[in-house]
Amino acid sequence: MTLAPLINARVLAVVRAPSAESALLAADALVAGGIFGLEITYSTPDAPAVIRELDARYGERIYLGAGTVTTPEEASMAAAAGARFLVSPGTRPGLTAAMKATGLVVLTGALTPSEVMAAIEYGADVVKIFPASLGGPPFLKALRGPFPDVALMPTGGVTPENLDAWFAAGAVAVGAGGDLVSGADLASGRYDEVERKARLFASAGARG
Repeated sequence: MTLAPLINARVLAVVRAPSAESALLAADALVAGGIFGLEITYSTPDAPAVIRELDARYGERIYLGAGTVTTPEEASMAAAAGARFLVSPGTRPGLTAAMKATGLVVLTGALTPSEVMAAIEYGADVVKIFPASLGGPPFLKALRGPFPDVALMPTGGVTPENLDAWFAAGAVAVGAGGDLVSGADLASGRYDEVERKARLFASAGARG
């Protein structure tokens, strides 16, 4: 297990799509725009099928994983479909153990210092700080004080304009949801807009 692919990807696009087809089209737009970290959430219908198709389509060109993992069964299905990382919005000991058992990179959610400590205790490889918009980069920087060696990935409130600030505060990578792949764009089929936003994120990430 290595975090190098996550660190190299820099930005994980959180894809919450209304259909499997929409998720695939959004993923194509993201890759075309230069974003190669893709988190397909279980709030997307047929998420394992989407992951399987994207793995077949892009292989190692992308860093592909499953998000909103809330049960051990979802962790197993995502691993079987070709996911290389798993993301849970929170941290639960049984679920984290099941995620770890897949051998994939495990990211579990936390916000407070106590929750970060729990995520570390249960074996998370990366602690997803969510919703990071509540405290912004200054909050992430404050967490680095007591947790200098913990890999932290903020999700929520990440934009091209503040991407540099997140990395300066100590993020190993960032998760970008609505500001990159908005529900409105997907609902209306504006995949060109998804690609445009991806290019903005990719350009900002390259400067960081």
